[in-house]
Amino acid sequence: MKADTYIPKTCISIQRNDEMRTRLMWNTRKEMVDYIANYLKNIRSRRVLPDVSPGYMRNLVPDSAPQKGEDWDTIFADIERVIMPGVTHWQSPYMHAYFPALNSFPSLLGDMLADGIGCLGFTWASSPACTELETIVMDWLGKMIGLPSSFLHSNKKTMGGGVIQTTASECTFTSLLAARTDAIRRCKAIEKGLEDSEINARLVAYCSDQAHSSVEKAGLIGLVKMRYLPSDENLSLRGEALQTAIEEDIMNGLIPFYLCATLGTTGACAFDNLKELGPICDKEGLWMHIDAAYAGTAFICSEFRKYMTGVEYAQSFAFNPSKWMMVHFDCSAMWVKNSGALHRTFNVDPLYLKHENSGAAIDYMHWQVPLSRRFRALKLWFVIRSFGIEGLQTHVRESVRLAKYFEEKIRKDSRFEIPAERILGMVVFRVKDDNETTEALLKRLNKSGKIHMVPASIKGKYIIRYTVTSQYTTENDIDRDWKIIQETASRLMRDESFEEDEVFEEVPIKEEKEKEERPLVPKRKEYSMSLLLSNVPMSPKVVNGSFAAIFDNNDIIVEFAKQIINSDVDQSLFRLSPRRRVHLKDQAKQQSLDVTLYSTKPNQPSFKQSSLDSKVEEILETYCNGTTSKASSTDLDALHENDEAENEAAEQLVITIHDTDGSEKRQELMHGSFVHCCKHCGLPIED
Repeated sequence: MKADTYIPKTCISIQRNDEMRTRLMWNTRKEMVDYIANYLKNIRSRRVLPDVSPGYMRNLVPDSAPQKGEDWDTIFADIERVIMPGVTHWQSPYMHAYFPALNSFPSLLGDMLADGIGCLGFTWASSPACTELETIVMDWLGKMIGLPSSFLHSNKKTMGGGVIQTTASECTFTSLLAARTDAIRRCKAIEKGLEDSEINARLVAYCSDQAHSSVEKAGLIGLVKMRYLPSDENLSLRGEALQTAIEEDIMNGLIPFYLCATLGTTGACAFDNLKELGPICDKEGLWMHIDAAYAGTAFICSEFRKYMTGVEYAQSFAFNPSKWMMVHFDCSAMWVKNSGALHRTFNVDPLYLKHENSGAAIDYMHWQVPLSRRFRALKLWFVIRSFGIEGLQTHVRESVRLAKYFEEKIRKDSRFEIPAERILGMVVFRVKDDNETTEALLKRLNKSGKIHMVPASIKGKYIIRYTVTSQYTTENDIDRDWKIIQETASRLMRDESFEEDEVFEEVPIKEEKEKEERPLVPKRKEYSMSLLLSNVPMSPKVVNGSFAAIFDNNDIIVEFAKQIINSDVDQSLFRLSPRRRVHLKDQAKQQSLDVTLYSTKPNQPSFKQSSLDSKVEEILETYCNGTTSKASSTDLDALHENDEAENEAAEQLVITIHDTDGSEKRQELMHGSFVHCCKHCGLPIED
């Protein structure tokens, strides 16, 4: 009798379908591997930035999921038809934005195996190999970058060790929560009877004004005050600034407890001075966390470890192998000196997660915010073994050499300047003494799709960041990039105006074959702009897919008010364009707004403006439905010159316009929707 006789018919059907699917995937495995290999091999032939508008994919896929499964050939064909037109090619040698996000075949194969195994390593018992390989490979990596032995699992004299988190942002948040728990525990031991909430309200943390935005986010989520300290002329946080801040806050009844120091800042790859900051943190009882997300990989090379001097004072250290080390995202390596601080913060031990080896083995669920965790150690293990320490050192040094090669080309062109020292694989440059032209140059370069870079701001200077982000980059690629930059700059400087044409195309949200009328959305031809780091401090932020200019609060208020007061009601659209600034204000935090805001006529309901969100729409609706007359902007010009008290200037602006002898509708706009918008954007205006 056949075995099938003992199996229900429904199970037989499922079993046979599974066998068919297995054979199908076996036959198509090589096709996908070949596709990936060819994609990476021929990536130079692809436009680095996609030439699409928001919502492009809606026209390419059905509104609902298929009722029955589709064949693989149909699915595979949609990779090029649907996905690739909207991909920003991060592995391209022409991708110089942000920091690297590299992959490699050993890394891809490691993750393929991990995904196939599909284990969740939250405890040792849930997958012993997952936990033990991570413990071993984190010790390997810690030794490779020169961390003190107090951070290693193998040092039995300490409770140190490493863990793989998802991102450097999570590492910062995790360390801050652990530091907060430790600070509250120490305070309660000194002052009996204090509640946790009382202590938490007095806690204050510190970081540089060049720190990553995730530090600020960690403070927001952790409900602690985060104080940004001024960096020096080299964009480095120094000991004197920290000591002064600590003394001020203690006098004000606050409790300093945490410092996030950065090695390799996002804006210009600057390094905080650990040898000055460390002893202060040690003396004052602060937890010092080091964020070396990008630069950490460079410490595999001994010549760059001088920037780590003082790391022995840190309580935690983190960097991303998923950036420069060719271990694809996500993979963030974090080490702590005392894992007990993590246990005290994250230890939640329900019965169903206990096992007979609890306490004798590492359970990484107590080292992180989430419970479940992927087998990330496999890809890291594959990469380290495949390249070896020497291979990784060669990779880092070649990236630095190519960045230096690009730097030399810039220095030979008198039109450009380099406002910050190049240390690793990133060069920052700008048109000499000209924020406006630098911004226009970057805009045109990104619009071409041939090269992709992002901006930042250094002490009031608008700069362009050029990072060697691909292991496939060669000198020929650098030569090609530099030629494009020079030619674009030459054309730009011959032009009389730097403003891009505001040409719109009406693009249906759905295909024309649909009978029902659909609203139209404007497609800005220069959409493919820099999808800029929203996490670069003091830098433009992502707004509707294009980068926004840098503003201070008073600039936004004054310029927006001028546009509204001096515009005709019949005008079909107006432009708010306060980007043309010769000098950018040097502030610890600067506001950002979309470079273009559009209003519409009420009799054109099918044409929708491109705006920040529905709040701007309220302003435009109020403006377009009202009647306003021309008004003098003398008071606004006077306000524009007042940079010392932005809050007072903002109030004066609203009151001045409200008291102006004009129409009631204009008063309603300025005191209502406009104020509402400014509150929405974070400006210091009270309703």
